[in-house]
Amino acid sequence: METRVALVSILVEDPDAALQINALLHAYRQFIIGRMGIPYAAKNISSIAMDAPMDAISALSGKLGALHGVSTKTVYSKV
Repeated sequence: METRVALVSILVEDPDAALQINALLHAYRQFIIGRMGIPYAAKNISSIAMDAPMDAISALSGKLGALHGVSTKTVYSKV
Protein backbone atom coordinates (compact mmCIF):
# COMPACT_ATOMS: atom_id res chain seq x y z
CA MET A 1 0.00 0.00 0.00
CA GLU A 2 1.55 3.27 -1.13
CA THR A 3 1.42 6.16 1.32
CA ARG A 4 1.96 9.91 1.19
CA VAL A 5 2.88 12.41 3.86
CA ALA A 6 0.32 15.14 4.47
CA LEU A 7 -0.35 17.98 6.89
CA VAL A 8 -3.94 18.60 7.92
CA SER A 9 -4.61 22.01 9.45
CA ILE A 10 -7.65 22.15 11.73
CA LEU A 11 -9.41 25.36 12.75
CA VAL A 12 -11.96 24.88 15.50
CA GLU A 13 -14.58 27.61 15.87
CA ASP A 14 -16.89 25.48 18.02
CA PRO A 15 -15.09 24.12 21.12
CA ASP A 16 -17.93 21.60 21.57
CA ALA A 17 -16.56 19.73 18.53
CA ALA A 18 -13.44 18.69 20.47
CA LEU A 19 -14.82 15.29 21.50
CA GLN A 20 -15.76 14.42 17.92
CA ILE A 21 -12.38 15.64 16.64
CA ASN A 22 -10.50 13.53 19.15
CA ALA A 23 -12.65 10.48 18.33
CA LEU A 24 -11.81 10.82 14.62
CA LEU A 25 -8.10 11.31 15.34
CA HIS A 26 -8.18 8.23 17.55
CA ALA A 27 -9.82 6.22 14.76
CA TYR A 28 -7.00 7.20 12.35
CA ARG A 29 -4.20 6.99 14.94
CA GLN A 30 -2.25 4.35 13.00
CA PHE A 31 -1.58 6.94 10.28
CA ILE A 32 -0.82 9.96 12.48
CA ILE A 33 2.85 10.87 12.82
CA GLY A 34 2.25 13.74 15.22
CA ARG A 35 -0.16 16.38 16.47
CA MET A 36 0.82 20.02 16.78
CA GLY A 37 -1.28 22.54 18.67
CA ILE A 38 -0.70 26.26 18.62
CA PRO A 39 -1.35 27.81 22.04
CA TYR A 40 -3.25 30.85 20.82
CA ALA A 41 -5.98 31.54 23.40
CA ALA A 42 -8.23 33.53 21.06
CA LYS A 43 -8.42 30.74 18.44
CA ASN A 44 -8.15 26.98 18.66
CA ILE A 45 -5.70 25.95 15.93
CA SER A 46 -4.03 22.58 15.50
CA SER A 47 -2.58 20.38 12.81
CA ILE A 48 -1.61 16.78 12.31
CA ALA A 49 1.07 15.13 10.22
CA MET A 50 0.08 11.86 8.56
CA ASP A 51 1.77 9.11 6.59
CA ALA A 52 -1.14 7.26 5.02
CA PRO A 53 -2.81 6.14 1.80
CA MET A 54 -4.42 9.02 -0.09
CA ASP A 55 -7.93 7.73 0.61
CA ALA A 56 -7.31 7.66 4.39
CA ILE A 57 -5.94 11.22 4.37
CA SER A 58 -8.84 12.60 2.35
CA ALA A 59 -11.38 10.64 4.41
CA LEU A 60 -10.10 12.02 7.71
CA SER A 61 -9.83 15.55 6.36
CA GLY A 62 -13.35 15.35 4.94
CA LYS A 63 -14.84 13.95 8.14
CA LEU A 64 -13.15 16.63 10.24
CA GLY A 65 -14.26 19.40 7.88
CA ALA A 66 -17.84 18.13 7.95
CA LEU A 67 -18.08 18.72 11.71
CA HIS A 68 -20.00 21.82 12.77
CA GLY A 69 -17.60 24.66 13.55
CA VAL A 70 -14.52 22.89 12.13
CA SER A 71 -12.54 23.84 9.00
CA THR A 72 -9.64 21.90 7.51
CA LYS A 73 -7.04 22.35 4.81
CA THR A 74 -4.74 19.55 3.67
CA VAL A 75 -1.33 19.79 2.01
CA TYR A 76 0.14 16.66 0.41
CA SER A 77 3.74 15.73 -0.32
CA LYS A 78 4.58 15.24 -3.99
CA VAL A 79 5.85 11.69 -3.40
